[in-house]
Amino acid sequence: MSNHQLTPTEAYRRMAFIRRFEEEVLELGRDGHIAGSIHPCHGQEAIPVGAMAALTAQDRVLSTYRGHGWALACGVDPTALMAEIAQRGAGVNGGRAGSPLLSDPAQGFLGENSIVGAGVPIAAGVALAGTLQGTKRVVLTSIGDGAMNQGSVTEGMVFAAARKLPLIILCENNGWSEMTPISATTRGEHLARRGQGLGIHSQVVDGGDPVAVAEAVSAAAEVCRAGEGPVLIECKTVRLSGHYNKDIQHYRPQDDIERAQAGDPLARLVAMADGLSAEEVAAISADVDAEVSRIGQAVREMDPPKTHDVLDHLYAPAVKVPAAATKVVEKELPFNRAVNEALKDAMRRRQDVVVYGEDVGVAGGVFGVTRGLQKEFGVERVFDTPIAEAAILGSAVGAALEGLRPVVEIMWADFVFVALDQIVNQAANIRYINRSQLAAPLVIRMQQGVTPGSCAQHSQSIEAILAHIPGIKVGLPSTPQDAYAMSLAAIEDPDPVVLIEHRSMYQDTGTVRLAGVTERAEGARLRRDGSDVAIITWGSMVAPALEAARQLTESGIEASVLDLRWLRPLDDRAIAEVVAHCGGKVVVAHEAILTGGFGAEVAARITERHFSTLTAPVARVGTPDVRIPSAPALQRAIVPGVDDLVDAIRKQIAH
Repeated sequence: MSNHQLTPTEAYRRMAFIRRFEEEVLELGRDGHIAGSIHPCHGQEAIPVGAMAALTAQDRVLSTYRGHGWALACGVDPTALMAEIAQRGAGVNGGRAGSPLLSDPAQGFLGENSIVGAGVPIAAGVALAGTLQGTKRVVLTSIGDGAMNQGSVTEGMVFAAARKLPLIILCENNGWSEMTPISATTRGEHLARRGQGLGIHSQVVDGGDPVAVAEAVSAAAEVCRAGEGPVLIECKTVRLSGHYNKDIQHYRPQDDIERAQAGDPLARLVAMADGLSAEEVAAISADVDAEVSRIGQAVREMDPPKTHDVLDHLYAPAVKVPAAATKVVEKELPFNRAVNEALKDAMRRRQDVVVYGEDVGVAGGVFGVTRGLQKEFGVERVFDTPIAEAAILGSAVGAALEGLRPVVEIMWADFVFVALDQIVNQAANIRYINRSQLAAPLVIRMQQGVTPGSCAQHSQSIEAILAHIPGIKVGLPSTPQDAYAMSLAAIEDPDPVVLIEHRSMYQDTGTVRLAGVTERAEGARLRRDGSDVAIITWGSMVAPALEAARQLTESGIEASVLDLRWLRPLDDRAIAEVVAHCGGKVVVAHEAILTGGFGAEVAARITERHFSTLTAPVARVGTPDVRIPSAPALQRAIVPGVDDLVDAIRKQIAH
């Protein structure tokens, strides 16, 4: 819809519907029909109504958690929307999202976000996808004034500015960052000046005037469609109620409440608009009240969600893996080159694969893994980013939502913690919350582990933290062949995948079968067969485990070595088989520290599921609970190796 169609009558009707809708939602909450918090947009209705009058059906919207008005303005069915807020089975997300995380991708509404500011990098990725796909799509993301102080917002704006993305960042500045006035935490009159400092088109607009908002968004959309985005619009608005439904606003001065009430956009529109008579206002109010009351009553009578499928839609069903190439070529390759070959194969086969991150383009990556890709595939598909991990990961989520298969690199695994939200709270939730209507098939590559001279901020093994998160998959290749095959499997997978490489292995050489995708993102490998004891391990500890097993043969001890490869999904069948085959004697080994390491999960599963098979308690080998020092001599004193494995196995045999 274009802004010339936004007559005062239609604007009032839409704004009044949002206001009455949320009043009914609050009433549902008071009557006990809604669990949890509700964040109404009372006083801000003119902003989504005006903005959506200026956008088209092909455009996309992501909103802050105060986003019911945005959902309605996008065309989400109000009954399904209210049902979702009330956590009913007929809700637009089946009760999985509730009030602050709901979405309806069929209406171009990619959803609210209950993490302050997190939607900006995701929206940048949605815009990136539209640009690479050759559309003229504009993406709008709304945030509150408090979100302007979030690093993810700045990173998202920097990323969008660097690539001139068609992104409109719309800041709804109601003067209150939850329960703290924005004036107490931010210097300056206008937040829009932040955008000017980043070289972004920025302006301030009256957020209580739907026509002014429509005109500003229309102009911003033209800038974006011309390839000169992004645009930051600060809408000055008011908050007519508390931060959430049970907020009594004890912290808020009475004169501030009165000023907000004087700026009520519905009353202002009636006062300012020509041709909007009192009779029309009364008729509209009566119609809206009747419709919303009917919706509210229908929601009151709805059933809660059925629970039979509560575990469904965490991952896609098993996908058919594309056949391997007809001609199998074998090469001796180092680990890093094997990953490089996998990326090349994927990019040749799939035009939707893009590769980006810090220094991955021109330089080819700090470890040379992406060397030569930009030269072959061009700067649109392989490119460098700002040093902004939240923007890298968030944009990958958004790009994946829109049909790309992004492969992004986090240079060091330790750096992912500055942007972990985009994995844990964003990528991992998308399929489940949307019941598979939406997914984010992206690959995150990172390297970890101890190497001589590395410091405590470049040496951590973090697989247990990531494997703890349902909704993503986590793999650790241990050979050049797996580096190749698992990378391809990850790219073809319909869900988010994290691949963790160990940098000490980048120059390890082995035979690699270059034959395209031959496996799914799952499954352990039995690297050595023996019946006396099982060594269960992964990643950098596979080679020491094999060497320990070789040495033990001289003492007549035959050990199996099971390489788990994928920690999520975990191959429970392979674990069961090797435990039974080795008579219940098991050593679990990893480089990560022992406390909370993934070995504890493996040991617990074995103990719970195979207790009757065990002939000795499961033993664990890992790094003691300490930070990683830089000096090689200190590292050797704490990081487990072959001798530690041999000792642990001998104790198991003797038990």
